[in-house]
Amino acid sequence: MTTHSSLSVTIPFRRPKAALGEIDAAVAAGIVSAASDIALILDRDGIVRDRSVSSSDLASNGIGDWLDRAWIDTVTGESRHKISEMLADALAGKPSRWREVNHPADDGEVAVRYFALSAGEDGRIIVLGRDLQASAALQQRLIQVQQSVERDYLRLRQAELRYRLLFQSASEAVLILDASTRRIREANPAVTRITGRDEAQLLGQPFTALLDPASQTAAADLLAAATGTSAARSLVVGLSGGGSAALSASMFRHDRSSSLLVRLTPETVAVAEDPNATLNAVLSRISDAFVVTDTDLRILTANPAFLELTDLVSREEAINLPLDQFLGRPQIDVKIMLSQLREHGALRNFATVIRTRLGEQDDVEVTAVVVPDDTRPTYGFSIRNVARRMAPAASAPILGGAVSQSVEQLTHLIGRVPMKDIVRESTDLIEKLCIEAALTLTSDNRASAADVLGLSRQSLYSKLRRYGLGDLDD
Repeated sequence: MTTHSSLSVTIPFRRPKAALGEIDAAVAAGIVSAASDIALILDRDGIVRDRSVSSSDLASNGIGDWLDRAWIDTVTGESRHKISEMLADALAGKPSRWREVNHPADDGEVAVRYFALSAGEDGRIIVLGRDLQASAALQQRLIQVQQSVERDYLRLRQAELRYRLLFQSASEAVLILDASTRRIREANPAVTRITGRDEAQLLGQPFTALLDPASQTAAADLLAAATGTSAARSLVVGLSGGGSAALSASMFRHDRSSSLLVRLTPETVAVAEDPNATLNAVLSRISDAFVVTDTDLRILTANPAFLELTDLVSREEAINLPLDQFLGRPQIDVKIMLSQLREHGALRNFATVIRTRLGEQDDVEVTAVVVPDDTRPTYGFSIRNVARRMAPAASAPILGGAVSQSVEQLTHLIGRVPMKDIVRESTDLIEKLCIEAALTLTSDNRASAADVLGLSRQSLYSKLRRYGLGDLDD
């Protein structure tokens, strides 16, 4: 049994002398020239003694004008070792193989594929070369075509993506039907909204299954008419789930198949006047920020003033964001606000800060209420920016009540006691007032008061004992 190797096999003449005889030198030269684009005759030292160039491209690049030059000196540096190996194999009588080398040219490099073989006992070597410029040009064209196909494919994908986005975001119900079977191939989310069926239930179903039985015949006639013409028609039909819609259809062809583009536009229903329209208009124009959250402080809605205060772009961007991402000092203010809301149902004029999306911070006052609901209680927050408030006039009284009285008492001490003692008394007074205010703000929660004041619990307890504040037995 004869087996064939998958490797390249050379089958030589069986009796070359008998087959070719004594061929004339001119005939042999013609054969060599015809079999190659460039032919070289080398001596045993690799010097070019004769040459033949049959390719006009090679001749125009000066390839072959190498008489009395070493063949190895006509190639680029990375190809020199290939020339050395081919010459060594030819002189040793070893089987040769085709090798690709590059020659320097005026406009770059020229690739030639060579085969070298011994031409006699005197060391002569015949070199046959084939011009690879045409092959390289063909490969370059193939690469260009491939890149063009890839660009076209990318543009097609982008166009398909835009179509998908438009198809999915359209407020109008749009379906794609098979023109012959009238079965649903695609449906956008608006179809689900008006029919009450999800996409999995719609795909593959007859379109008439979405319609009231009384409208199915007329709808089928409209689809049949649309199949025969590209002009869209319109018809009011009843839906199987109730209500009515304007049905229109038009045919288009894609991938050698016909499809129907069907649109369902619900009939306009008179909407009762919204009793809260005036209130909503006021909240949308008011300068104070207003935001509604769930009990986890996830934003449900917000007015434009809140968006401006937090540098958010749109109301949709704010939805479901945590309010404490913007409002309050971390781990302090939000706990106090939530505690007040859960215990008392309201919070008034709570001083805190608000942060923008970019991290900038402003002072604000917060008023909040709980809106009870059996299924979904919510919190409403009114946020007023107080950072730009005018400072009170110097002549206006800024302290009142016990504070004013204490300041007046300290004033009477001037000239009677040293100033350092007055300063120490003033410091103690201010410290005591701050602790009392923090305890009032936190409903006597000492842990929260310590956080508000920036003190450790031990320091706060020490100062409470010092000023005799609170019940120290707990």
